Amino acid sequence: MSDSLSDLEIKRSRLLEEFRSLTDFRPGSITAAVRACGKPTCHCAKPNDPGHDPQFRLTRKVAGKTVTETFPGPRALRKAQKEVAEFRRFQKMAEDLIAINEKICKLRPVEEGGWTAQEKKHLLLSIRKSRARSSNG
Repeated sequence: MSDSLSDLEIKRSRLLEEFRSLTDFRPGSITAAVRACGKPTCHCAKPNDPGHDPQFRLTRKVAGKTVTETFPGPRALRKAQKEVAEFRRFQKMAEDLIAINEKICKLRPVEEGGWTAQEKKHLLLSIRKSRARSSNG
């Protein structure tokens, strides 16, 4: 069953309203790393020792570079976990909004009428400029 234009607009309005319920969020992935501390006399240097507690990190891209943040304690980790989960919720909502808008755009009728004189003039100027740039390059 396909949705009508009015049904889709209602869904979009509801989804946009849901965006208002978002709390703090940030992108990234949380991972755990277990490693030895490097001290030769520490228990973690002994064979078959489970080592220290895992070190939790948030990894994300900032300006094209990977940035890693280590958490000072469990509270900071739990806070980051909530923020990353909320970011995933935001991403899903954004995907849903795009999908609904695409359907709306396909269903919305084209307005009647042709080009206005001003629109024609603007389009022709744009085409001429575009051709001039491509022939000069």
